[in-house]
Amino acid sequence: MSTNVEEEPEAAPQPRKRGRPASTARKTRTVELTLTVTGTAEGEWQAELTQGSKRVVQGLTVPAAAVARAATELHEDIAKAIDTVLDQARQQHREKMAALEAELAKVRQALAELQED
Repeated sequence: MSTNVEEEPEAAPQPRKRGRPASTARKTRTVELTLTVTGTAEGEWQAELTQGSKRVVQGLTVPAAAVARAATELHEDIAKAIDTVLDQARQQHREKMAALEAELAKVRQALAELQED
């Protein structure tokens, strides 16, 4: 005795819908750091680092060359602004050096006049 019962094939598992993966932004913790770099017309630079409202580093002396390199790495507009300040400092130092050299020449001349022959 044979029964005519059709066997239904097993349903294939439905593929998962491929949408955008869930954002990890909600899981990522952001850290806010503020770096403040200040310079003088004489070319002296200092850095301060704060995290939120807490000062991490304060009054750290930074070489002018390091500031210039960092500015170049960050953005061309930042580098131009810092180069302007550095150029002014270089000019002030050149003028000071010329004045000191002139004064040194006068002192050498005065010393030479005081020498015994």
